[in-house]
Amino acid sequence: MTMDRRRFLTTLGTAAALAAAGGAPARALVAFPARSRGWAAAPPDWRSLRDRLGTRLVLPADPGYGTARLGYNTLNDGQRPAAVAQCVSADDVRACLDVARGHGIPIAARSGGHGYLGYGIPAQGLVIDLRRMADVVVRPDGTAEVGAGARLIEVYTALAQAGRLLPGGSCPTVGISGLALGGGIGVLTRAYGLTCDRLAAAELVTADSRLLTASPAVEPDLYWALRGGGGGNFGVVTRFTFATAPAPGLTVFVLGFPAGSVTQVLGAWQQWVAGAPPELWATCQISGGTPPGCRIVGCYVGDPGGANPLIDHLVTAAGTAPSSRTVSPEDYLGAMNFMAGCSHDTLAQCHPTWEGGVLPRAGFVAVSRMLGPAALDPAKVTALMAGRTGVSLLFDSLGGAVGALAAGATAFPHRDSLAGAQVYAGATPLNEDRVRSTVNGIRDGLAGLGARGAYVNYIDGTLPDWGRAYYGGNLPRLKDVARRYDPDGVFAFPQSVAAA
Repeated sequence: MTMDRRRFLTTLGTAAALAAAGGAPARALVAFPARSRGWAAAPPDWRSLRDRLGTRLVLPADPGYGTARLGYNTLNDGQRPAAVAQCVSADDVRACLDVARGHGIPIAARSGGHGYLGYGIPAQGLVIDLRRMADVVVRPDGTAEVGAGARLIEVYTALAQAGRLLPGGSCPTVGISGLALGGGIGVLTRAYGLTCDRLAAAELVTADSRLLTASPAVEPDLYWALRGGGGGNFGVVTRFTFATAPAPGLTVFVLGFPAGSVTQVLGAWQQWVAGAPPELWATCQISGGTPPGCRIVGCYVGDPGGANPLIDHLVTAAGTAPSSRTVSPEDYLGAMNFMAGCSHDTLAQCHPTWEGGVLPRAGFVAVSRMLGPAALDPAKVTALMAGRTGVSLLFDSLGGAVGALAAGATAFPHRDSLAGAQVYAGATPLNEDRVRSTVNGIRDGLAGLGARGAYVNYIDGTLPDWGRAYYGGNLPRLKDVARRYDPDGVFAFPQSVAAA
């Protein structure tokens, strides 16, 4: 039995996926800021870039362009970049910037392609596609060198073979770059921290084509910004070094509750995760309806003997017996596969269909909020979801190791949050406006209840005061870093740090 969010939300009545960074549908994109004073209007010299990249530079007339340009969210399929450069090295990235910089076109890096709003596939811009830079090397000291194009299932598989782990998300085709640069909330977050908390160093190409390494000792302000400041703001990261941890045995669990019990379960869940040991992580997933329904999904660092008493405590506090209960011991890779829905025979099958895998793309609208340290009124949250068939509200627990750092220790500011919230609904171009209105209404309702922050990896094109919502008090320092490393706005996009 597999339990990734796509399958969970399909069961709840809506197709779903967990993504990690993003942009906006083509018709919703605002104009890009001016990228440099005096930039020419002439197009880039694609011929010179083709001399270097050969067929790895994909232009609109080339075979394979229709696939090469695609991101994960099908609502962004109308965005047609001027070129997709499939890079295999940092020098390829530098060559791309040398050709495209100065022509006033948007330039964006793409790793997994899961950006909610498609900022990684800018219309009439250059996509620096990092997918082929996907190697993962685990060193004897436990550090992992990870190419910026690696997807999570590739990272998890390589680490598991070495007996190591890295905390991260549950969707197998999400790219490591978007996840880590925006923070990295996942199923081992409370025990091991955010993905960005494990970042030891990053190699990146800056707007002026310099190849830098950012670490605590070298370029420390840039290193700080890369840990939660969001993808695409400061340069193109080409390689990460992560400090991993030994991989222990884990326990995964799923509790399904009867419809009509959301208020009791959510109220109990908030109190439960606030006081839970850091070894326990859990998400409360609410499905809109009449009445709304919910389930709890979690992961515990340890065996079922340690997990079951904690689960029993939640059930007792909720005062409602679950209609189903699954508790299963797993090794690290087994737990990640369980959460990812990868009950397949080979790693390759946990890839998108256009790469020979079995995982499809999806059309969806999703937004986020971050809770404060205080719990939300569960009855009012339930009311927000009443009658909202096809919409899901996901609360992912934080605390534990996340809260051990100060809000300014990294660029990720939400260190005291009880949980992150994501509102998700499947959509097509025909119903997108209606779905977006519904999802935004729930988002704004959560803000009215006290959840006013937001997670930059669930980027939201209509979020009020988005700069402060994403970055809180860290925004001024992030803007200073962006001005230093990209003074001409080469990597500017509608919700870049510089535009906040």
